[in-house]
Amino acid sequence: MNSLALAMRNLLRNRRRSITTLLAMGIGLVSVLLFGGYIKDINYGLQTSYVQRSGHLQIQHRDYFLYGSGNPSAYGIAGYERIIATLRADPVLAPMLRVATPTLQLGGLAGNFAAGVSRTVFATGMVVADQNTMRQWNDYHFTRHPESLALTGTQPDSAVIGTGVARVLELCGPLSVPRCEHTASTVVDTGTALPADVAALVGEATPAASSQAATRIEILAASAHGAPNVAGVNVVKAEYQGVKELDDVYVALHLAQAQHLVYGQGPPQATAIVLQLEHSDEIPRARARLQQLLDTTFKDEPLEIQDYMTLNPFYGQTLAMFAAIFGFIALLIGAIVLFTVSNTMSMAVVERTSEIGTLRAMGLRRGGIRGLFLWEGLVLGVVGALAGALAALVIAAILNHAGLTWTPPGRVEPVPLNIRVWGEGGFILINGIGLVIVAAVSALWPAGRAARLNIVDALRHV
Repeated sequence: MNSLALAMRNLLRNRRRSITTLLAMGIGLVSVLLFGGYIKDINYGLQTSYVQRSGHLQIQHRDYFLYGSGNPSAYGIAGYERIIATLRADPVLAPMLRVATPTLQLGGLAGNFAAGVSRTVFATGMVVADQNTMRQWNDYHFTRHPESLALTGTQPDSAVIGTGVARVLELCGPLSVPRCEHTASTVVDTGTALPADVAALVGEATPAASSQAATRIEILAASAHGAPNVAGVNVVKAEYQGVKELDDVYVALHLAQAQHLVYGQGPPQATAIVLQLEHSDEIPRARARLQQLLDTTFKDEPLEIQDYMTLNPFYGQTLAMFAAIFGFIALLIGAIVLFTVSNTMSMAVVERTSEIGTLRAMGLRRGGIRGLFLWEGLVLGVVGALAGALAALVIAAILNHAGLTWTPPGRVEPVPLNIRVWGEGGFILINGIGLVIVAAVSALWPAGRAARLNIVDALRHV
């Protein structure tokens, strides 16, 4: 206690220098916490986006993730309804499970035969009501709330396509797609019938009704038996998907329509059973229970479990990139704080050389001298950490309520700028302790130099 009291008194002897040092340390910690809070919000936002679309976990046919995207008929899950019913009734999984829904992904060819154009697409069949429920998952309490899917309340033969698909298929006018000036003059011949062979596959003898003909397209896909199958769908909306590569191939269908394309009149299957949990921290326990069920109840089914990070490798790459950036910035700020505190302690040693000699002459050992300066470094670190954490909380609250927005990669609409410092107690504690350690380490060399001073030379120092 005596050492702590002496350390505080010595720091107050030169208030200007001590305050300057504390400002440098506080600003350093504020910068780290604000940038870290910004990164956390991005990470939580990305996780929320992926979980809303693809769930926390997916049950798939074994090897579908590596080989099945181009051949859904060979990697479909037969009897998926029984599996979903079992999962929903399981006493361990049921409290954790929020949504369990089937999806079917397939590749094909979309054509607007009235305009004589077509392109390859990647379609997803879904249960719209389940997907709308998934889109409301908000474990991190974001203020924005996604709208319901455009397929909500539509007919079974409806579809939503990416704006890139709409441009190629020359549907810009009927679907009000922007940036299509070069196709604005294209006239869609709504009275042109489908080619005879395509019409036979679709089961249409006459053109589509005039009210839907302008947005009517045909999707050609390989069926489970290898023969081509065609379905005519009415495009209700073109939506930009945030990433051009996806926007140029995206088609969303009702699950029954997608199953009809792939399996025809045969038993319907799904390529994945999407599971969304109440909370992300329940993933390990839910996955362990799912594996038990796959090893026992469904041991005859060639199934495996994939989590959202495996299904979306971009998420893990983004986390790694931000972690590297954060580590580099924290290292730079730590180096600045280290030299600032070390310089402050070195100046204190020079100014108090005579006092150090007097203390040594009175019998204080070298360890006592070293301890005095280490305590000063620790006090600076603790006060700087407290001041920096408090300032970061205040600044973050101001920025969060300032109404600032930005558009993250892969999104089409701006989102509120949010810095997550409040509520991240562990993050604040770790960085605060890091600052205290840096301050203590910074005082080591000046403290050692003070302890090594010769008593006679110190006493006659002017």
